[in-house]
Amino acid sequence: MRQLYLAATGMNRGKTTVSLGLLAALFARGLKTGFIKPVGQRYAIVDGVPADEDAILMKSVYALPDPLANLSPVHIPRGFTKAFINGHVVDDLPARIRAAWERVAEGREVLLVEGTGHAGVGSVVDLSNAAVARMLGARAVIVSEAGVGRPIDEIVLNHAFFSRHGVEVAGAVVNKVDLEAHPSLAAVLERGLARHGIELLGVLPYRPLLSNPTLSMLQEQMRGELLHPGPDLARVIEHVAIGAMQAGHVLERVGPGSLLIVPGDREDVIGTVVTATLVGAPTGGADAASRHRSRRTLAGIVLTGGYRPSQRVIDAIRHADLFAYLVAEDTYAAASEVHDLLVKTHPDDADKIELIQQLVAEHLDVDRILARFAEPLPR
Repeated sequence: MRQLYLAATGMNRGKTTVSLGLLAALFARGLKTGFIKPVGQRYAIVDGVPADEDAILMKSVYALPDPLANLSPVHIPRGFTKAFINGHVVDDLPARIRAAWERVAEGREVLLVEGTGHAGVGSVVDLSNAAVARMLGARAVIVSEAGVGRPIDEIVLNHAFFSRHGVEVAGAVVNKVDLEAHPSLAAVLERGLARHGIELLGVLPYRPLLSNPTLSMLQEQMRGELLHPGPDLARVIEHVAIGAMQAGHVLERVGPGSLLIVPGDREDVIGTVVTATLVGAPTGGADAASRHRSRRTLAGIVLTGGYRPSQRVIDAIRHADLFAYLVAEDTYAAASEVHDLLVKTHPDDADKIELIQQLVAEHLDVDRILARFAEPLPR
């Protein structure tokens, strides 16, 4: 059996995207393929079993036969690290990972091992990505995001940490690259990484659907009150605008897909935006027409400061069928929270999953990456 350990340079870099796409490509090649995420931080409970969200995603999308307990043997709940440091965790976590790894690897030709975060994540409980990759005898591929200096700096730093633990880095993948605006960036990154002895295995293009949060993610991750869901909670937030100016000037700064963040007591701004939305509405009332209109209008409105608009304004928002969410934070804090939303892929994101599989198949040399899968080294 050959395996590869997929790591990243930080959160939201696209490691799950690469995992989803690679698994599809490996299955398409007829290979008996397995998956495991040894250590997880974000987890959910499925049928009484705690498991990392990415393990749940892969099992659901690819109908993996393995029990979730094997796909996600160790998860880090709140308070776990403090308990570990204080000596209150007595479980042999490395043994649990090794046992799950052996069960998942049995009968497989290739195994994709997904890490969590950058190379050092998990060090606090002696289970850093580098330590786990070494324990499993796996080569690593590092996923970063677009830029020039930043991705190279981050990849080199993570490469050094893996090397310190005796883990061979097979190469790097750079995600969210605007290939239309920067067609030569891949070549620049390839040369820059080669100066440090690191092979660029490919780049994935930027797509708003994959990189930007949706309204449902906003609702899941920000505390607040949903005043109106709008026509589509799966709507992607393409742009954020702050309503801290005259109403007419706000209209100049918003467009289709914009999320307007505005104090809840600025009824002048809210009313102007709602009216503009209604003016652009189609005359037909069919659901299809409503969905079409939603693509040409705002993504929604976040009302800040805990200021609830008058019932008249709320009724107008609902009549315009605009997503509206009331939060206690001030406008700056709310905008910062939206900026920091964690973008995750869910099993029911069919369009998103299909796009991921297509992008990986078209833009990564999967056979070259497959050649970097290696037999487990002596542990």
